[in-house]
Amino acid sequence: QVQLVESGGGLVQAGGSLRLSCAASGLKFSSYPMGWFRQAPGKEREFVAAISRSGGSTSYTDLVKGRFAISRDNAKNTVTLQMNSLKPEDTAVYYCAADLSLRIATTVESYDYWGQGTQVTVSS
Repeated sequence: QVQLVESGGGLVQAGGSLRLSCAASGLKFSSYPMGWFRQAPGKEREFVAAISRSGGSTSYTDLVKGRFAISRDNAKNTVTLQMNSLKPEDTAVYYCAADLSLRIATTVESYDYWGQGTQVTVSS
């Protein structure tokens, strides 16, 4: 059974930082690209960042480029999202997801497994 468990969310002031982690189990973690998405109240879930199987390639939405960094540790089956210079508009529930295809994807439909999400709130 595939499980993805996010942690690290919380309340932070604008300009601050948070580090989200996602622990994966039940799948051969190193075989799959991983992604982070977020969903704000009343809005659709949107792509944030993705990372290739080896970690050598990454992709980001323009909204977070230069502020967020995705990384993975295949030995520990974890993927991390370092979020710096946070803005109130970054407030959302953040989800970790696993893509069973071979390529980095940026759409919700491309991902096969999802975590339960972790709340990030940025105050102004």
